[in-house]
Amino acid sequence: MLLDGRDARPPLSLYATYLKILESPHEHQQNLLLSRIINNVEKLNEAVVVMNKSLQDINIQNMNVELVAQMFKNYQSNVLFHLEATDNLKPPS
Repeated sequence: MLLDGRDARPPLSLYATYLKILESPHEHQQNLLLSRIINNVEKLNEAVVVMNKSLQDINIQNMNVELVAQMFKNYQSNVLFHLEATDNLKPPS
């Protein structure tokens, strides 16, 4: 006991924590590692969500480019057909 009447011993919960660490010395370190892994996986998951959103936006824009490319290909095919049909197709010079 201290001079003011308080108990000088640490609380019982502190003893229980200490004994738990003594019982399994690696458990605390493993829990810390698991905590870090969980935090990193959560951050990775957030980054993947952002990347998926960006890829969706890119795919939407690529659909427009693909449409224009298909239109140009069809136009080129039609021009070639017309030139052949009217005997105006000349070899490249």
